[in-house]
Amino acid sequence: MSGMVVSFSAVNSSLSSLKMCQTYISTGMEIVTNVALDLTETEGDLDDVNTLEQVMLEYAVIDREVNHFIQAVEQVTHQIKHEDPEKISELKALVQEKFTGLQNTAQDSDLRRNEKYIQFKENLQEAKKQAGLQSPESNEEEDEMDDDVAVTQSQRNTVCPITQLEMVCPMKNKKCNHSYDEQAILGLIKSRHNQRKKARCPVVGCDNTDIKHSDLVPDTTLKRAIEGRKKQGSNRLTM
Repeated sequence: MSGMVVSFSAVNSSLSSLKMCQTYISTGMEIVTNVALDLTETEGDLDDVNTLEQVMLEYAVIDREVNHFIQAVEQVTHQIKHEDPEKISELKALVQEKFTGLQNTAQDSDLRRNEKYIQFKENLQEAKKQAGLQSPESNEEEDEMDDDVAVTQSQRNTVCPITQLEMVCPMKNKKCNHSYDEQAILGLIKSRHNQRKKARCPVVGCDNTDIKHSDLVPDTTLKRAIEGRKKQGSNRLTM
């Protein structure tokens, strides 16, 4: 039995390393997003921006493969532990079989639903719009961007609707597209949760009555706008 304990310990260690790889992938995607936004804001070569989009998709492929492998290891390990510990010697083959099955069911269209890729596209569209550049997106996507002028104006507002102060770390709600300062919205969600109630979007007129932590993503475009405005103010003071 001691040999099995060591083996499962090694598996857990490997899983921890794989999950750390996911952090590196996420960081890489954030860097690519920032470079693409820099190019857009300085009216750089849009071909370079399109190349960066392909890089994002390649990251999404790697992220999916890592996710599938982690799923395969966790599912097989759980099965062996609870059903037949003697099958530990077959762990590698069983994991490979499960991983191959997950990969075979994957589709290329899934990559465009990667959360970081979606953020990349949304931030890029907003940056192009603010820079006055022609967007190569389809008419349908352009209609979606112009669908709600009030939401767009809200995203450009750097004041948190909860604290009424300028945001430090803006987070965007994927459901209603409104943004709030991270500490403020997390505090609101926690407070309502402690009261066994749902957290309603604090933006006046919004019908989103149930904000969850999982709905929130970093609002990169708004954060850059805040930092840019601070930099401009600092430059004026030094002149």
